[in-house]
Amino acid sequence: MELRGVGVGLGMAIGPVLRMPDPLPDPDDDQRTADAAEELGRVTEALAAVAAELRSRAAAAGGEAQEVLEATALMAEDPMLLDEVRTRIDAGSTGERAVFDAIATFRATLTAMGGYMAERAADLGDVSQRAQARLRGVPAPGVPESDTPFVLVAADLAPADTAMLDLEKVLALVTSEGGPTSHTAILARAKSIPAIVGVGGAAELVDSTMVLVDAAAGTVIVAPSDEQRAEAERAIAERASRAAAPLTPGALADGTSVPLLANLGNPDEAKHAVDLGAEGVGLFRTEFLFLGEAEAPSVERQREAYSRLLQAFEGKKVVVRVLDAGADKPLAFLSDAHEENPALGLRGIRVLRQRETVLRDQLTALQQAAEQAPGTELWVMAPMVSDVEETEYFVELAKSLGLRTVGVMAEVPSLAVLAEQVVAACDFVSIGTNDLTQYTLAADRLLGSVASFQDPWHPAVLRMIKLLGDAGNAAGTPVGVCGEAAADPRLAVVLVGLGVTTLSMTPAALADVRAELATVTLDEARGRAERALGARSAADARAAASAPA
Repeated sequence: MELRGVGVGLGMAIGPVLRMPDPLPDPDDDQRTADAAEELGRVTEALAAVAAELRSRAAAAGGEAQEVLEATALMAEDPMLLDEVRTRIDAGSTGERAVFDAIATFRATLTAMGGYMAERAADLGDVSQRAQARLRGVPAPGVPESDTPFVLVAADLAPADTAMLDLEKVLALVTSEGGPTSHTAILARAKSIPAIVGVGGAAELVDSTMVLVDAAAGTVIVAPSDEQRAEAERAIAERASRAAAPLTPGALADGTSVPLLANLGNPDEAKHAVDLGAEGVGLFRTEFLFLGEAEAPSVERQREAYSRLLQAFEGKKVVVRVLDAGADKPLAFLSDAHEENPALGLRGIRVLRQRETVLRDQLTALQQAAEQAPGTELWVMAPMVSDVEETEYFVELAKSLGLRTVGVMAEVPSLAVLAEQVVAACDFVSIGTNDLTQYTLAADRLLGSVASFQDPWHPAVLRMIKLLGDAGNAAGTPVGVCGEAAADPRLAVVLVGLGVTTLSMTPAALADVRAELATVTLDEARGRAERALGARSAADARAAASAPA
């Protein structure tokens, strides 16, 4: 039997199924007998403990996981949540029931919003489970323990669990929910765990069943044959051999240079990226400095963090994205206004323009850090830029503060439509394929029910990228990709064929992409891109790009 879903990465694994335990049962709907103040005190302590635990896991995990977990910790500390709990306790609910009902109400609201906020609803569900466990004095449901390696099967995984997976035991992840850019998928890719999300039939898999997980194909083969297992073992060995190959600069078979850069979320990740062959940084996310803060960090604190990063990549290029707040990363000191659809609201450069002091301080800190690391080439870019007017605003401001190389992220289709204007107004463009796919296909990037649309192989998305690549090449403006699409080796070849000049990805994907690029010439990459552009769907584009010329 074969089950299908959305694959994350190219890895394969063979092993027995071990399912996540069921969540805690709903609390009884009894009336409280304890004093209201006492009950509220118990809940306050429980939520504070959950937040502290999540922050501890965040610090241990680092990177993208740290951002996600710190944002989840903020949910546990939300004053509005505690107010809702207090109201329910005053009305007679027990602490357990008040927490359960209050969080259920907030989850329903977030789910109705869709997109980023719908994905946060799943994270809030984890807060509920952990708080319930604290109040009941029982362990919170989590990843099961095993003496032998296994394939973890679940409805979905909370970020706190995904971030702390034991890579010696967990061979692969299979979930029935989630999309290719859900937190589960993103963290699995960062940890190099083969994963398939949105798998129909995953709920029927039982413990100890042997499965073959093929992330590249997006398939879970139940009870694989001896022949299928032998073929998979050969593929796993070949991939391990590629990962162990000598580190070389990214290049095509004809010698065309394609620098391979890393996506990072914290200076502490720099050494690992360099060890895996990163030739620089194509996307450094700065949100880790801002999440969980009551006010924006000082220029001095920011400068120290940026300096550590730049010094770790001396002699190389480092592309820093200024604060990308809003949507799933709301920050009270920027805006506390409620938005019905925050993915289409005040986020990225839009909110920074309204709080220009925050942006000026960040750019000032970056300039000071660059002065302390003269051997590193600092590039700075703005997120969620929509048109040439926003481009000119950011470029002029950054250069007035002494920064030399200033660009924008292409995540909104309007920027691709206006590509010729935009590339003439900035020094470089970096394509964020996660959001570009979401907005091009009108499909929430974190909503599993529309996962089939969240595919950067779609010809509509590829045509947007080609508009940017063509305009950049004509103007001599570099155009890179820093979205998750760059981590797909076969799609990486197509991106180069569309005119992309650099690729930036999670460091775990560097070896696979490097090996795939070395198998084609620039003409062959262009041929694959042309065939993909003419396809009618994402699946057809994949097939067309892989077919013989």
